[in-house]
Amino acid sequence: MFSYRHAQTAFFVGLLVSLVLQAGFTFGFAPKREFYQLKIYHLKDSPQKERLESYLRQAYLPALHRAGIGKVGVFKPATEADSLIYVLIPFKSVDQFMGLSETLAKDKQYGVDAQDYINAEYSNPVYKNFESVLMQAFAGMPALIAPTLTAGPSERIYELRRYEAATEKLHEAKVAQFNNGELDIFKRLGFNTVFCGQVKAGSKLPSLMYMTSFESKTERDAHWKAFGADPGWKALNAKPEYAHNFLRADIYLLHPTAYSDI
Repeated sequence: MFSYRHAQTAFFVGLLVSLVLQAGFTFGFAPKREFYQLKIYHLKDSPQKERLESYLRQAYLPALHRAGIGKVGVFKPATEADSLIYVLIPFKSVDQFMGLSETLAKDKQYGVDAQDYINAEYSNPVYKNFESVLMQAFAGMPALIAPTLTAGPSERIYELRRYEAATEKLHEAKVAQFNNGELDIFKRLGFNTVFCGQVKAGSKLPSLMYMTSFESKTERDAHWKAFGADPGWKALNAKPEYAHNFLRADIYLLHPTAYSDI
């Protein structure tokens, strides 16, 4: 009796696995969506900027790489202002994000390389303060894509946008618009989209953020002109379900640092 039941159980388990695999091949499993942390450091002067950049270049990025995070973006405003540095970190899961502090604490090399940052005196910190934004990737772009631009870092433009909505429902409609056509138009027109993320924790909610990239400011302007005139975009944006789906757009033009992975 035991052998019969065991065989029967094995048969049904095998059948279930077969059906699941068949469904996966037939319909395709949804790719796992990454999470992103955007850290925005506010700096008070050039010495702070130099110390923070030294920390990022010599300690933080190498430690993130050792932790299995392959591509980290570091950006500065394209204006003359030196008071901000943006750090974009992709995570495979929330657990990886939540465990990063513990991972860094166990990294002995990081402890050596990051001495100035970790043990900074209260009267001489490495930064004034920093913001942290946690995002989940859109279903339509579940993972970060590093662009293959050829211009030098000082010429390239990475455009970071944040769209706020008046309500959660309207915000979800804007995310749906991206997933149901806007991202495809970006791809067709060559916007080199780096990431798209729905903000899960941070200020200015409900909101989403995304980044596109260009060889130059001139190329960026030309792309947006083509986007505004595109028949596909006009048809998509005219759909009633996407009306009033964002209240305000914050636009930041950035240059990558020489040591940025993105």
